[in-house]
Amino acid sequence: MYSLVGYNYDLPEEFIAQKPADKRDQSKLLFLRRNTGEMSHYRFYELCDFLLPSDVLVVNNTEVIPGRLFGRKHTGGKVEALILNYAESYKKRNNKEFVFDCLLKISKRPKPGTSFIFDQGLRAEVMNSRDGIHTLRFFYDGDFESLLYRIGNMPLPPYIKRNGGVFPCDDSKSYQTVYAREKGAVAAPTAGLHFSEKLLEKIKSIGVKIVEITLHVGYGTFLPVRVSDIRTHKIHSERYNISKNDAAVINHAKAKGGRIVAVGTTCVRSLEFASDNNGNVSCGSGDCDLFIYPGYRFKVVDAMITNFHLPKSTLLMLVSAFAGRKNILTAYNEAIKERYRFYSYGDAMVII
Repeated sequence: MYSLVGYNYDLPEEFIAQKPADKRDQSKLLFLRRNTGEMSHYRFYELCDFLLPSDVLVVNNTEVIPGRLFGRKHTGGKVEALILNYAESYKKRNNKEFVFDCLLKISKRPKPGTSFIFDQGLRAEVMNSRDGIHTLRFFYDGDFESLLYRIGNMPLPPYIKRNGGVFPCDDSKSYQTVYAREKGAVAAPTAGLHFSEKLLEKIKSIGVKIVEITLHVGYGTFLPVRVSDIRTHKIHSERYNISKNDAAVINHAKAKGGRIVAVGTTCVRSLEFASDNNGNVSCGSGDCDLFIYPGYRFKVVDAMITNFHLPKSTLLMLVSAFAGRKNILTAYNEAIKERYRFYSYGDAMVII
């Protein structure tokens, strides 16, 4: 249960989705009953078949920023910067200076004072570097956020490989949930990508309450687990926010016997992190660093909608904690057999 190799599975590369479904809610949906291991196959637009009027559906309204910037050093060498902590640092901006932690792709580690040039007059200077993270001070005489949305690129996961050419999707729209509104993520809360406006209205029409919380998905979600005993892994932290009203809706539903249905592992982690031992969710903001793996006792979440995750990943461990490792791996093998699409742009599961 705690051995990393126990969370491995073989996935042919052809099953890694390189683009979204033609329509958000047309993706496949695998139903898994966690107590019995029962499985069946649907389409995502049939999700209402599994929801009850007393349910609360919790979604993550974080917005992925186009924080991938291509530039050059004064010497001419290429540099690629990925902004990591946009939401927190943008609020602390000082006049025309903007300080962000970044990942860099560059020929050699830059020294403090190294400067970079990006498009449309944007400049940056390295302040310091630590553990592979570089703090950059950006300079721009204008609206930085507008500039970012003009020249920045969406930070697609490393397993999406396009190899150039014209691709039949606009990632600035398709790699974003329809309810995204709080800027700050470097990766999408991908379980939410399957929801269309029409489906959300249908869900509301049957009496389900929809609650929005925020967790800004960080690059750490893609970092591999490098320890053989997963209990010794130190998970990354991500900024979250739960409003007073939304916490009250969740707590009221729980008190009345309603189910809390979390859309994605980001919502699961946020809700469980912000709850006490009795399952009461507190409002507020903070850094969520909860690592959920088998043996964890869930206090709030009763059902989960999620995508199919990478082998040996903390996300696979989380869903295994919720539904049982054997059930999950059996379901993954079933999904491969039925030619489901995996990872960020892939198909979904509903676990009840």
